[in-house]
Amino acid sequence: MITTTYSAFRSNLKHFLDQVTDDAESVIINRDGDKAVVIISLEEYEAMKETQYILSSPKVMEAIASAEKDIQKGNYKIIDPHAL
Repeated sequence: MITTTYSAFRSNLKHFLDQVTDDAESVIINRDGDKAVVIISLEEYEAMKETQYILSSPKVMEAIASAEKDIQKGNYKIIDPHAL
């Protein structure tokens, strides 16, 4: 994670945005007297929203818990993906 000031971010906008998109970095921008902000890639944002959706869905969480119990009980099959 990179931390910078608003002025430095503004002066080097392309550089910071390239780091976010090319290197999967997050950039914290500290703003004098205002709240800080974070710049993340679209891919990271979409992953966060998907995780939020999964965690907020009782049906999905129930299915995950049920699958974990099956694994603990040994109720599963190992499938060779190359055989499909």
